[in-house]
Amino acid sequence: MKNKKIIFLTGTRADFGKIKSLLRIVIKEDNFHVYLFVTGMHLQKKYGYTIEEIKNEFNSNIHLFSNTTSESTMDLTLSKTIRGFSQYVNEIKPDMIVVHGDRPEALSGAIVGSFNNILVSHIEGGELSGTIDESIRHSVSKLSHLHFVSNQDSKKRLMKMGESEEKVFVIGSPDIDLMNSKKLPSIQKVRAHYGFDFQKFSILLFHPVTTEIKDVDNQINSILNSLVKSKTNCIVIYPNNDPGSRKIISIYKSRLKTNKKFKVFPSIRFEYFLTLLKHTDFLIGNSSAGVRETPYYGIPSINIGSRQNSRNPNAESIINCDFNGSNIFKAITKVKKLKPKPQVQYGKGNSDLMFLDILKRNQTWEVNIQKIFNDTY
Repeated sequence: MKNKKIIFLTGTRADFGKIKSLLRIVIKEDNFHVYLFVTGMHLQKKYGYTIEEIKNEFNSNIHLFSNTTSESTMDLTLSKTIRGFSQYVNEIKPDMIVVHGDRPEALSGAIVGSFNNILVSHIEGGELSGTIDESIRHSVSKLSHLHFVSNQDSKKRLMKMGESEEKVFVIGSPDIDLMNSKKLPSIQKVRAHYGFDFQKFSILLFHPVTTEIKDVDNQINSILNSLVKSKTNCIVIYPNNDPGSRKIISIYKSRLKTNKKFKVFPSIRFEYFLTLLKHTDFLIGNSSAGVRETPYYGIPSINIGSRQNSRNPNAESIINCDFNGSNIFKAITKVKKLKPKPQVQYGKGNSDLMFLDILKRNQTWEVNIQKIFNDTY
């Protein structure tokens, strides 16, 4: 096992945060030549142009590809990414492609890899949510050859989907590696960097659900009305770039521009975001951060709507809520009184070491490209 070429694909600030620790450790190994295909939100100024954050740490073998279209629909994003990534893969001729999660970019990577007889490794497959994202995640898993999952429940789901047990590895959630880091910036540094002086604050992270686009105006206005009524200081971060995001951003600009209780940012650097998360009173919205990262830190959250329906349903730190304004306000009142204990169920912060160990095994690179449905579980 020598001189293996590996392409990591990233299209969002969230998936980059998930793969960053894996990139850091693999790139140091002489036996691996690492390439990074950067697309999606990273190249859009309105979402913070986060390619600069990537370049600050990984400044070689980076390929930029804009997959945005004027219509901004997921199918067109998928098709454009497939075309661009296919051309890049044909040039690099990698031995492995690494994708994360449930975004169209990950599906593009899995399609290109599997259709070109290249090993595809999927990070955090086998998880549930309840929206189109879940269908994308499971599709990526079925096109992938190796699976690096966050817990035993995810492993069991993949095995029920016909994946072979010996190709599913429980390594935990890679972002825990960074959450555990002693090198996270101080809250004072974060306040100074982003120019706010809130001592107590909440975080709003709300993404559009593609099957509920017609309701997105009412949904975000209901949340904002409740936050304004609660008189809570709030750090607001732009949504992902799914259809419906423009409406949300437009409402933020029109409603919050002069409200001193709110600070709105297109993006927050991942390590800085983790520091904010550790010090926030609560997170509100429908981001996976509210059902994965906040429980790990023992921070309460309000999970609104259907986007995270099936994820971490029993966590004592999470209040699930619909879009009724009265119910949201009651949840905000309730969440301020919660004192949850940290919840550890997605690894011990050593996903990077476990991932590297598996990559170093000769049998990893001898996996049969022709997948066979395992019907024995």
